[in-house]
This record gives sequence, C-alpha cells and structure tokens, in this order.
Amino acid sequence: MVTMTDVARTAGVSVSTVSHVVNGTRRVAAATRDKVHQAMGLLGYEHNPIARSLAAGSNRTIGLALTAASNPYWVDLVQGIDGEATRAGLNLIIVDTRDDARHEAVAVANLLAHHIEGLVIAPSDDWRHLTLPLLRDHPVPYVIVDRIDPDLRADQVGVENEASTAAVIDHLISAGHTRIGMIAGISGLATSAERLRGFRNAHHHADLAIDPCLIVEGASTSEGGRRAALALLDLPEPPTAVFAANNDMTIGALAAFKAAGIRVPRDLAIVHFDDFAWADLFSPGLTAIAQPSAAIGARAVQLLVRRMTDREAPPQTIRLPAEIMHRESCGCPPRT
Repeated sequence: MVTMTDVARTAGVSVSTVSHVVNGTRRVAAATRDKVHQAMGLLGYEHNPIARSLAAGSNRTIGLALTAASNPYWVDLVQGIDGEATRAGLNLIIVDTRDDARHEAVAVANLLAHHIEGLVIAPSDDWRHLTLPLLRDHPVPYVIVDRIDPDLRADQVGVENEASTAAVIDHLISAGHTRIGMIAGISGLATSAERLRGFRNAHHHADLAIDPCLIVEGASTSEGGRRAALALLDLPEPPTAVFAANNDMTIGALAAFKAAGIRVPRDLAIVHFDDFAWADLFSPGLTAIAQPSAAIGARAVQLLVRRMTDREAPPQTIRLPAEIMHRESCGCPPRT
C-alpha cells in the first residue's frame, strides 16, 4: 500500500508537505503542490481520503503533532508512524509544533477541528499548561511519543535514554577521560532530563565528580551545539571528551571543533545521541547511540489503535532499547 512517505520520497519533499497537500491544512506553493500531485498519480496514492471516510460515516483519521525539524531522527519517526497508520487503514494529518507550547496548542486545536479520532504527540517542554488541558477538554485518545512524562497516566513510547547515555559515558570513563563535557538539549524536555541523568549516573557510579562548567545547554540545534562547544573549549581546563545529546548539536559541535583546529579524536573525543545514516562516513566515524526511531513511531500508532478501541485499557509506557554504534570518534577502534 502506498504511503505519504512514498509520495514524499518520490516528490522530493517532506512527509508534512504531502500531508498539507492531501489534507488542505496549510497553503503549499503551486510548484511544490504540483510535484506532490504528480507523485501521487505516479504511485497511485488515493486522493482526499478524509472526504471518502466522512461520506462512509467514519473519519478514520489520526493526527501527528511534533516539531518538523530536519533531524534524521524525526524523519525516521514520522516514516514509522505513517507506515503503521497506513497498515491500520488510518489517514494521517501532520502538524508542526515548532517545539513551542503556544504554537503547539494552536496546531493541536486545528487537528481537533478536523475531527481526528486519535493523536500522536511529541510534546513541547511546556505542553502541560496549554495543550494537555485542551486534550482533556476534547477527550480524543492520544499517545505521547519520544518525550515520556513519568507523572502522567497516558500511553507513551520512547527509547531508554538514561541507561544508554550512562553506558556511552562509562565507555569514555573506562578509556581514561575524567573531564567529559556535555552539550545538553532544551531544558524542560523529558529526553534532555533523562540524558542528563544518565550522564550524571555514569559519573556517580565511577565515583567521579562533575565540574558544573562542563554541562552546557545547546538548545537542541546545530547553532546551539556550535556555541556550546566553543564555550567548552574556552574553559580554563577544557574537556578531553564531549557528549552531544542529539544529532543537530553534534553537527554544530563538529563545526566548532574544525574551526578551532581541534582534531577528533586525537585532541578531543566526541560521542553523541541519535545515530544517523552517514555517521560512519565522517572521518573519523562517529560513535553514537542509535534509536529504533521507526519502531518507536510504529509502536505509538499500535498503542493509539488499542486506545481508540478500548478507552478503559490501562495506560502503557514502553521503552525500546537503544544501541551504541562504536566507531572511531571516541578514540578507540570501531567494534566489528
């Protein structure tokens, strides 16, 4: 069965762009819209599934609310959600939250106006004040993806952040590093907090003190990662290794190191969260924590279908394991 992901790949656009064209949720440039329609025709993707489902008396449509960042993790997550939704016979509308609580609330309200039957959401840092009350006022089944809230009784699915972060930091400590810098994600996000706890736990278990100056927030962006890396290099005693807590910050940090003439891993080791397809093509290859992002997305839809079928089912929180991809950037030969 043809999915929006297939159309996006053929048209050379994002899945969210295809969603906007199919569902009319945002204006799209005429040239881009034409490319999407051509790809839909070529692949045999069916037009206007919402109108058909409404005519049949059932709106088999779910919403997806998350940041439309270019980070490969989100791309793979959306593909997993899109594919599983298609297999379940569900239409999908995607909105961009921009990782901003106010914009997120507006985006979710727009989804609710389309009479969605369920929602998958990767919540912003302050979603409890605006978006969560909105969902409680409109009792639509929802599943939280990626950013798990342990204090909330809801279906949730994400990766095991703490243990995997602790494992990669322990690897650096066992290699002799005692001053390890961390470029942390957006403060307030569950993933940022969990990865920070994993960083701290590894130091605690090794009976190694952490210099507070070694933890710098990188805003989960490439530019933030670049600035954070420069701040670490400017310390009177810079770190000998750095852990970047997501893809984008890793790219920014590498740019900063290159501009400063830092050779990885000879002068400084680096490891990061979120493996991506070309990480092993860098020189040196990047040691990274790989998330099963497509599987996380698919599992989120499965939980949502369960919740749509049985509103009284006990909520589930699912953590999928991550895998450390050992390459050269940590300062040791890659494992085969």
